Amino acid sequence: METAQSFSTALGAGQSDEKLALLNDIDRLRSYGISRYVQLPQLIVCGDQSSGKSSVLEAISGIPFPIKDNLCTRFATEVILRHAPTESLSVAIVPDTIRSEEERSRLLEFRHTLSQLDDFSSLVDEAKDYMGVTIGNNNAFSTDVLRLEISGPDQPHLTIVDLPGLIHSSNQSQSDEDVKLVKKMVQDYMSNGRSIILAVVSAKNDYANQIILKLARKIDKYGTRTIGIITKPDMLHSGSESEASFVSLARNMDIEFRLGWHVLRNRDYSERQSSMNARNQAEKQFFEQGVWKDFPRDDVGVSTLREKLSDVLFSQIKAELPALIDDIEKQAQDCQATLINLGSSRDTVDQQRLFLLQISQEFQAIAKAAVDGSYGDEFFGDPRSKEGSAKRLRAVIQNQNIRFAEKVRLHGQNRRIIEDRIEYAESLGEKSVSRSTFIDGIQDLLSNMRGRELPGMYPPLIVGDLFREQSKPWEGLARSHVKAAWDAAKLFIDMLLSHLADETTADRVLHQMVYPSMDKMRHILDEKISEIFKPYKKGHPITYNHYFTETVQKVKEKRRKEQTIQQLHGHLSRKYGSSDNIQVEQLDVDDMVSALTTRTEADMDRYACMEILDSMEAYYKVAMKTMVDNVATQAIEWCLITNLEKVFTPVHVQQMDAELVSGVASESAHHRSLRETTDRKLVALQSGLEICKTHASRKALEISTPPTPDGPTPKLESSDTDQEASVSSEIDGVFEDNGDGREFAFESGWEEKSRFPDSSPASMVEEGPKADLPGPPQLFQQFSSSPSFKDSKKWKNKGKIGW
Repeated sequence: METAQSFSTALGAGQSDEKLALLNDIDRLRSYGISRYVQLPQLIVCGDQSSGKSSVLEAISGIPFPIKDNLCTRFATEVILRHAPTESLSVAIVPDTIRSEEERSRLLEFRHTLSQLDDFSSLVDEAKDYMGVTIGNNNAFSTDVLRLEISGPDQPHLTIVDLPGLIHSSNQSQSDEDVKLVKKMVQDYMSNGRSIILAVVSAKNDYANQIILKLARKIDKYGTRTIGIITKPDMLHSGSESEASFVSLARNMDIEFRLGWHVLRNRDYSERQSSMNARNQAEKQFFEQGVWKDFPRDDVGVSTLREKLSDVLFSQIKAELPALIDDIEKQAQDCQATLINLGSSRDTVDQQRLFLLQISQEFQAIAKAAVDGSYGDEFFGDPRSKEGSAKRLRAVIQNQNIRFAEKVRLHGQNRRIIEDRIEYAESLGEKSVSRSTFIDGIQDLLSNMRGRELPGMYPPLIVGDLFREQSKPWEGLARSHVKAAWDAAKLFIDMLLSHLADETTADRVLHQMVYPSMDKMRHILDEKISEIFKPYKKGHPITYNHYFTETVQKVKEKRRKEQTIQQLHGHLSRKYGSSDNIQVEQLDVDDMVSALTTRTEADMDRYACMEILDSMEAYYKVAMKTMVDNVATQAIEWCLITNLEKVFTPVHVQQMDAELVSGVASESAHHRSLRETTDRKLVALQSGLEICKTHASRKALEISTPPTPDGPTPKLESSDTDQEASVSSEIDGVFEDNGDGREFAFESGWEEKSRFPDSSPASMVEEGPKADLPGPPQLFQQFSSSPSFKDSKKWKNKGKIGW
């Protein structure tokens, strides 16, 4: 435990109370189990096979991991170091999510508590057997996780994960599937944006050929959260090109990581029995000789690595805290939504009936709001989305009615009648026919229906026959419209019940209570459509709407006007050669009157057919408007929409017998388990959220508090030759955030007469997110306390410094 003690000492000496508190609280988050729901900052050790990863983990944690030349890490090992009054070490297996319930239960039984670390190696072998890891077959690696929790008064707060080594090629003990499995596992851990990647590179092999560096540069593109670890430097020949290459790499001159590189000299196989003190002493002696003796001490040896990792992890936690809070809040909201859908526990019939009563009340209220067109409830969502628009039932029905009316107007005629003067009538479709051709057809029909009418008269029934023929498409269009409205209402109810109840309960309510009522409404709708169309299919045309007579009169007037114009032009052309430029005195009034009163249609039967067509078209327009209104009001509105809120009511629930109530509202074992799991998860998330927000509040308080430098406010020195304004308390010391909390610049409050030789404001202006930028208070203190600020006579104060 000596390594852990030295690590704890380093932590205690170099960390502020805030740092210790934050690391301790992140550990509390893990103890609450939040790491199962959101990604927490952690250190992951990864590298190629046999690169020395486990030795690095052993050096950092002080835990004697089993290290053998022919044995590589076969599963991820998560080491959780916790500060506690008493010492303990527990080992457990965390099953992968792909495991079956039976396998998960068996693996979860593997839980041991050790009093001595000497027993750890044998316990790892036992865990390997438990996971089913067998060298030489398809189970050479496992996606399960071995979790070690080590507590003690001298332990630091840290989580480190050792991952299986990346495999270059398959062999007898490692298949192609193993290669893919390990790579995916390592990539998944590295892709966690809150993980600090310890990319372990062995000096025994050319680092350009090591997979870990390619993955690190691919996943952590800018190298912001990767620390390079070089192991086995004692394998390099002194003065060789290989040694020079690794020294250049260690100096961050080849592959650059923002967190830099670190070099460790770990125990080899021959030193496996040596103590940790012996290991540390051998490492110290190695770095005091050869090319490494002049190397920065902060970048070699395990003692400085521990301090570095502690600082890096602390910075990572602080940087990720806002995003971590957002993730926890979202997960908590999801839990609350799940619990609302599940409802309260319902084991008895009374609880089940109460549950259904609550759902039915909400169902009625929201259904009524949808029918009324009041979309204030959160259920209705975004009107721009497909789902949100479908939930706005009144808008859906209104739009469908408008489209139905337009479709009947455009496509409701069995044959479209086109005026004779339109030459392209034949191009308008098979259903189009010219007026003269249609009149020919009426004339044929009239000849077969003659009674005792005088020439030029017609039997009134012929108008009804023509109307029924012309309005044949109406019923099909109406039934399609009603079907679309019923489907829209059914979809609305489906979405509403899915919103109010869990999937199983909603499905039961729909199939056992709602759908039977909806089917009855569909039958009633069909009957109503048949009732609406019965007069149009069998009865004689009847209307007392003055629009009918007005339409007939307008048609006749229009035709007389057209005939008069044609007759007038013909008469003038015959008598004067042209109808243009005729003087009034030239006109013969008697001749004109005679020409205009002469009938142009000598065939009385054809004239009667024209009258029949006029009457039929006028009645068609009146009946079409009435039919559209009747379908929209009598069928859709009164047989469907107004009854939707009645398909599932509290009255229905009260009248249900106990057996039906249990059949609909009883809770499955899965849902009971889900509620218990979600309750536990929500409690953990809420506890963790409270902890995170405490630290976020502290951080915000530090940023928002104006700096108060010690002593009087610094002033610019004045001289006899150059009068300068002093920096007084009138300077606005509150730094302003420009939106992202990162960029800053000195505003026009300072006028530059010449640059400071050092630490001038102009040199401190930066753009873009920088992890190492000083915060506003630190920036002000740094600037205001600098000699350049105090002693220079080249700057004149004009206002304020801005963030």
